[in-house]
Amino acid sequence: MTSLPERFLRVATAWRLELGEPYVRSGQVAWVAPATNAAGDELALKVGWRHWEAEHEADALRLWDGDGAVRCLKAETFEHATALLLERCVPGTPLRDAMPEREQDVVVAGLLRRLWDHELPTAHPFRALAHMCNEWASELEHRAPIADRSFDGGLTRAAIELLRELPSTATANVLLATDLHAGNILAAEREPWLAIDPKPFVGDPAYDPIQHMLNCGERLATDPGGLARRIAELLDLDRARTALWLFARCAQESADDPSMREPARRLAP
Repeated sequence: MTSLPERFLRVATAWRLELGEPYVRSGQVAWVAPATNAAGDELALKVGWRHWEAEHEADALRLWDGDGAVRCLKAETFEHATALLLERCVPGTPLRDAMPEREQDVVVAGLLRRLWDHELPTAHPFRALAHMCNEWASELEHRAPIADRSFDGGLTRAAIELLRELPSTATANVLLATDLHAGNILAAEREPWLAIDPKPFVGDPAYDPIQHMLNCGERLATDPGGLARRIAELLDLDRARTALWLFARCAQESADDPSMREPARRLAP
């Protein structure tokens, strides 16, 4: 199998790009570097291993067409990797480093509203949110019997049930980013803030702010219910439903992260 750095350089050559020093050099998930094309446009090249959750990143970026997210100018899928030629965000400062967390809430909410406002075509490639949630529920069922003693079986069973139930009871379905948080929002010149790295699925809007909330460590630990209410209000979402999604994800994450157990207990229905 061709290694990711090799594929990175091959794509740059094929697309006639001059590359700068990569932003990400781990080679484990993706390589991203500033790139300049033959016309002198300042872009970014991203080459990453294929993963089912991010399989349709380019399709989502093309649908949004720069409205709150970076533009995708070119994409190619290989057997084990994908390559995307993207609009470059300058200066590219992550939102998490630019303002206090409560102010980040407002930016996240504003971007999500814009992304959700795009109508899905009748024929589209995106999977349903239920697909991802069912995968998580099945994995949680498998892991729960072998978890350590502090793992709460009751919370786990409730989370499994909700992961399977919530997607099917949504009253609206939109194209979701699913991984929008303050580390995946960059400062840019065309707009103040642009979203990057979506993992697109179609489903319940109340799910989409969850990743941002999971990254709000102190508020999640001390007042998860208040955090869910604030985000729901900013997005005009059902408060109870938003809290249920946050509970389900906290309980799911607690299998690997013990710090998620207390928020799950506080949010438990």
